[in-house]
Amino acid sequence: MKPTEGGNTTPSVILVGVDFGDDHFDGELQELGLLAQTAGYQVADRVSCKRRAPDPALFVGSGKADEIKFLADATGAAEILFDQALSPAQQRNLERHMGRPVNDRTLLILEIFAQRARSHEGKLQVELAKLQYLSTRLVRRWSHLERQSGGIGMRGGPGETQIELDRRMIADSIKRTKERLEKVKKQRATQRRQRERRETFSISLVGYTNAGKSSLFNALVKARAYAADQLFATLDTTTRQLYLGAAGRSVSLSDTVGFIRNLPHGLVDAFAATLQEAADADLLLHVVDASNPDHPEQIESVMSVLRDIGAADVPQMLIFNKLDALPPERLPHKTLDSMELHDRSMDRIFLSAQEGTGVADLREHLAQWVLQRSPSPHADLGIFSHDEPAPG
Repeated sequence: MKPTEGGNTTPSVILVGVDFGDDHFDGELQELGLLAQTAGYQVADRVSCKRRAPDPALFVGSGKADEIKFLADATGAAEILFDQALSPAQQRNLERHMGRPVNDRTLLILEIFAQRARSHEGKLQVELAKLQYLSTRLVRRWSHLERQSGGIGMRGGPGETQIELDRRMIADSIKRTKERLEKVKKQRATQRRQRERRETFSISLVGYTNAGKSSLFNALVKARAYAADQLFATLDTTTRQLYLGAAGRSVSLSDTVGFIRNLPHGLVDAFAATLQEAADADLLLHVVDASNPDHPEQIESVMSVLRDIGAADVPQMLIFNKLDALPPERLPHKTLDSMELHDRSMDRIFLSAQEGTGVADLREHLAQWVLQRSPSPHADLGIFSHDEPAPG
């Protein structure tokens, strides 16, 4: 799966989505289209269909597979992209049937992450996720070579030997990458302990990809973190000190990787070290794209990942961003209210990080939030967790 061919042309792809009765099925395949464009592809066409269950061999069934192949031939599409995860067997069968590469949403996200990772840690995390994904799909990489035929006295052919060698090499690479990531995890743990000794109050920005986390981060701390109107504009965690004048102290603010619907579990596991920043935070600023009509589903996707990483119980403040993109009839009556989410009442603030509207109000509210939860009578002594007494 390569975003460009020869460096001169943009490969075109056919997008395929199957509705199995999911209430949140993206019938227009808008998000998959954005993912494809982010990875450097041009969308030639989109195909949606309904099924009660996936076809074991071809996922969509032979009739629909024929239709997709005809469409790909007619448009000259170089590749087929599925919105759902394919099994290794389904992927192999589809490629044989289509006569061209077939990939799924999982690999597409991995490719985007590989393009965007900048830090040593980020690159290690993506490498681990890709190795784990590809380790189950080695058989399709060597299908053109001779395979073991069986029978007394028969020896494995070069294809079989290559598969075993590749499996061993990938297993070794996975082991080495995990060891290197473990070192990074220990370094982060040391940094967290240092912050705890300094009683630093930590805040992490979380949210669906392209909700505007990096824009808000830049607006709050006057940083220059990369921010763009695209999916997964930034992957690496960035931490800065945020001074809250009304509280008379600074807090630690971290911008984390964006979440997405059906985020591959391999990525959740691989990014455990980075996502640990959110799990260990004193407060999460859950940034929401208020202008997106699917924002309720996006909120649920973020909450699901937070549960996976053990951060579901961390206090949250909902930041409904992109106020400037809301039509007049959807503008809120108040820029600060509360919202019930999973039997919890959370403060909600409407703002526009891009235009700066409401950012000063957020800083003020954060200062009051920090002061109210600080057991120390002196703001410059810092914040202590609720289950640890302040030193006397």
